[in-house]
Amino acid sequence: MKAVIKTGGKQYYVEEGSVIYVEKLEGEAGSKVTFDEVLVLGSTIGNPTVKGAKVTGEIVKHGKGKKIKIFTYKPNTTSTRKKQGHRQPYTEVKINKIG
Repeated sequence: MKAVIKTGGKQYYVEEGSVIYVEKLEGEAGSKVTFDEVLVLGSTIGNPTVKGAKVTGEIVKHGKGKKIKIFTYKPNTTSTRKKQGHRQPYTEVKINKIG
């Protein structure tokens, strides 16, 4: 079965056994996680969510994404140049059951 879930302000298309990378979730590796905001379940479209539907998964690991570079400046001045980096934290989740 296939579903569309919403977590961390984003929507993810999932199937049983698939692995997804979502915004960082609370919990240790190996713990269970349940997604209650199911937007589409099979061919059933919710308004805005499908009532009584849940997607359960297991946290595989936590990590950080690739580094992105941020460079801000104001033209015609040399004192207001700033270079930063950022690595977005994520959680890898394996989908176990859709129902």
